[in-house]
Amino acid sequence: MRFHIFFSGFAVIGLGLAAQRVLASAEATNLLVGALTLGGALVIGGLFSLKMKWHGIAGAGVVALMGFARGLGNIPDLVNLWAGDRSRGGAPLIELGVTLICLMLVLRTAAALMRERARRLTDDG
Repeated sequence: MRFHIFFSGFAVIGLGLAAQRVLASAEATNLLVGALTLGGALVIGGLFSLKMKWHGIAGAGVVALMGFARGLGNIPDLVNLWAGDRSRGGAPLIELGVTLICLMLVLRTAAALMRERARRLTDDG
């Protein structure tokens, strides 16, 4: 699980850096700042999980949930891109990538927390 948190964080940061090379400067800067914020928070959650495993995993899951929720606001821009509006360039596709990374991390975190809960219930019983 920790590997997935670190990988997701660095992948989000990587998408922000890729936006710098592909997009116009203002749009790229906005994506880079957001990617560094979200990806950095995920990496910090991963680092936190090294000392306090479940606190770090849960924290990274909450950050990923916020990233996924923010990414849902990208749906109208994605529909416009598919309809032929190229005013934002490839930004909606990069944001879709970040949204999917966050969704996968949320689902993995929820599954890990449910497995841990089941394990603790069987150990207590």
